Amino acid sequence: MRPAFKSWVQRLAGPLMVLLAAAVAMTPIFLRGASRGADLYFHLASWIEARHSMFLAIPYPHWAPASNFGAGEPRFVFYPPLTWMTGALLGIFFPWDRVAVVFGFLLLAGMGLATRALALEVMADGPATLAGCTAIFTGYALFEVYRICDFAELTGGFWIPLLLLFLLRDRNSDGGFWKRAFDGSAAPLALIVAGVWLSNGPLGLMTSYMLPALAVAAAIAFRSWTPLVRATASFVLGLGLAADYLVPAFSERSWANLQSAISIPHFWVQNNLLFSRYTDPSLVELAAREKLITFSWLAVAMFAAAVGGALVAWMRGTLPGPRRWWITLLTIPFLVLFIMLPVSLPVWDHLPLLRYLQFSWRWLEFMAAPAAIFFASAVWFAPLRKRVAVLAVCAVFFIAFSSAAGRYWFAEGAQDQKLIVAAEQTGTGVHWKPEYAPPGTHYEEADPLQPGACLIDDPSILWRKDHINGLLLWDSNKAECRPFVALLYLPESKHIVGEADHAGYLIVKVRSYPAWKVTLNGQPVFTAVEGAHGLIAVPVAKGHVDVRINWTETPDVIAGRWISAIALGVVTGLCLLERRLSRPRL
Repeated sequence: MRPAFKSWVQRLAGPLMVLLAAAVAMTPIFLRGASRGADLYFHLASWIEARHSMFLAIPYPHWAPASNFGAGEPRFVFYPPLTWMTGALLGIFFPWDRVAVVFGFLLLAGMGLATRALALEVMADGPATLAGCTAIFTGYALFEVYRICDFAELTGGFWIPLLLLFLLRDRNSDGGFWKRAFDGSAAPLALIVAGVWLSNGPLGLMTSYMLPALAVAAAIAFRSWTPLVRATASFVLGLGLAADYLVPAFSERSWANLQSAISIPHFWVQNNLLFSRYTDPSLVELAAREKLITFSWLAVAMFAAAVGGALVAWMRGTLPGPRRWWITLLTIPFLVLFIMLPVSLPVWDHLPLLRYLQFSWRWLEFMAAPAAIFFASAVWFAPLRKRVAVLAVCAVFFIAFSSAAGRYWFAEGAQDQKLIVAAEQTGTGVHWKPEYAPPGTHYEEADPLQPGACLIDDPSILWRKDHINGLLLWDSNKAECRPFVALLYLPESKHIVGEADHAGYLIVKVRSYPAWKVTLNGQPVFTAVEGAHGLIAVPVAKGHVDVRINWTETPDVIAGRWISAIALGVVTGLCLLERRLSRPRL
C-alpha cells in the first residue's frame, strides 16, 4: 500500500467508525421509521410549513399559517431558525416520513464527530474515536432520539464539544497574553455561540451560564485570564451574530403568551429535579414522571461514567491532556449534578430566565462529552490484545443498547406522521402551541370548520360550548355569519373581498399579532382582537370591503439585522487578527 494512500485511509478510519456507530444507534429507526416522540409532530409540522414558505419565495418565514387549524401563530419568531431550516431543506430531498430519520442520524453522527474532535486535542486517534462513538451511547442522546424527538435540543451534542474545544484550546502556550487569548480560537468560538442560540433557545440559555462558569474554572486551572477574555469576547460577538433572531424574539416576547411555557405544574423545575417526587397526585400519572425517572437514572449513569472514568484513568496514569485541561473538563459533571439537585433551587429562582428551561435534565447535554472522554481514557490499553477485547465489549454494548432502545423507547408513529403531513398539505391545519397565543385570549384552538373570513354583528355569538371537552367551537348554524371570498391566502399575505350588507366585524381566521399590517379599502385600519381565539377583527362599514393583511418588518427586526451585520464584520476582523497573531515571527 502506498504511504500516501495509507495515510489517507488512516485519517478516514476514525470518522467512518463514528458514522458506523451512529448507524448502529439508529438501526431500529432505519428499519421501522421515526419513533413517535413527544416533540416529533411539532418539528415535523414546522419543517413542512417552512418548506412551503420557502417555495413561495419567503426564505425566512415568521408565521406558521397551518398551526391552530389555520389561524396560525408566530412560531418562527421565537423558534430558532437553524433546525427548522435544516428540516425544511431535508424535506426537499427526502419524503417527510424519512426526514426525521435522516435528521436523527445526522445529529448523532455530528455529536460523535464533534466529541472526537475535542478528544483529539489531547488524545491519540484511537481513544479519541472511541470517545466519539461512546458519546452517542451515553444514554441521553438515544433517549432524545427515540422518546422525545427534540431535534433542536439534540444539536447540543454537536455544539457543546466544539464549544469546549475552542474554549480550552491553548495553541500558543509560550506566547504573550494576547497571543494566548486570541490564538485562532476566539472567532470560531463566537460562531459556535451564535450557532447554539440559532439552534435552540434552552440550549442557548444554558450555554450563557455554563460558558462563563467554565471560563472561570479554566482561568483558575490555566492560571491565566486568557480563557476568560476569550470567552467574554466570543460570547458578546456570538450574541451579536445571532441578533437577527434574538432581538425580535426578546423584544416581541410580550406579544405572545410565553409565560404559559412554565405555568403548568409538570413544567416547574422543582417537579423535575433529580428523582423528584410530585406532591400533586394528579401529576404522578403524566408521561413527564416516566421521563423524569429515566433521565434521573441516565444522569446517575453519565456522572458515574465521567467521574469513575476519570478516577480509573488517574489511577492508571492515562488522564487526557495536561492537568489544567482535564480538571476543567471534570468540573462539568459536578456542575450538572448540582444544578439537578434540590439544593440548586435558589439558583433557579434568581438567575434570569433560568426557569424557562423547565427540565433540569436538559443540562445532561453538557455531560455527554466529558463522560465519553474520561471513559475512553480509562479503558484504552496500549497492548493490542487488551485493546481488541475492550473494543469488542464496547461494540457488544453499543449493539445491545441500540436494541434495547428500539424495544423499550421506540413508539410506532408512521400513521400519525401521515396524518400530520396530510393535514398540512390539504390545509386542514394542525394543533397550536399555547405560548404563541396573543395575551388576554382564552387560548382555545380555532375550529377547523370556521371559514377564513366572516362578517358578523357580535363576535361572541359565533361560538358554542363543547360541554364534554370544555372548548369553544365554531357554530356553523349561526345565520348571522356571512363568509367572504379570500382572493389570496398566503402565509404572510392575505387578501379578502366582499360586499357588506350591514356594518359589523370581519373576523379573519388569522391570529392577531402586531407585525400584521391591515388595510381596509386601501387605508390603514385599527383592528380589534376577537376574544375567544385571539383572531383579527376588522371593523367594516356597509358596502364594498377589500381587506389586505401583510406581514411587516418591525423596527426590532431591522435593528437585529444591523447588529448581526456589524458583528459579522467584527468577527471577520477578529479572524484576520488571530491569523496575524498566530503567525510565527521570522
